[in-house]
Amino acid sequence: MAATTMEQITLLIEKLKSKSPDVTFVAGDEFGWSPKTKTVTYSESSPELEAYLLHEYGHALLDHDTYERDIDLIAMERDAWKTAQETASHYNLTIESGTIEDALDTYRDWMHARALCPACDATGIETSKHEYTCIACRNRWHVNEARRCALRRYTTK
Repeated sequence: MAATTMEQITLLIEKLKSKSPDVTFVAGDEFGWSPKTKTVTYSESSPELEAYLLHEYGHALLDHDTYERDIDLIAMERDAWKTAQETASHYNLTIESGTIEDALDTYRDWMHARALCPACDATGIETSKHEYTCIACRNRWHVNEARRCALRRYTTK
């Protein structure tokens, strides 16, 4: 997507509001979707403002709320990007595939870090929400949410 002015963003937000009057748009420090308040938060300082704004709006259109497993979150993110691309094309905008892959890579890296066994560094599997088991040494651990803070892995006794 080409760089845009805040005036263009304001116009885009107005168009999105007319399509989805129940969704609120608020400028903030980072991008996000709150299903509880039906609010899309966007960062005006982002070089990819339109793309990420439409991505969060994609979560709103898809009614994304919660997820059970980390892989479910990845699927939600992928679906929100697909919806963002469809929405962008409706407004004669384009979201570069590199932007999408870079964003999805952050979630893939997040998921991989959570799955690394704290005992042997092999890759484990998520057995229930935030709970993992190592397929190599059978160690079990749980993790914190860690999407916006440092990852913590705690061995289960």
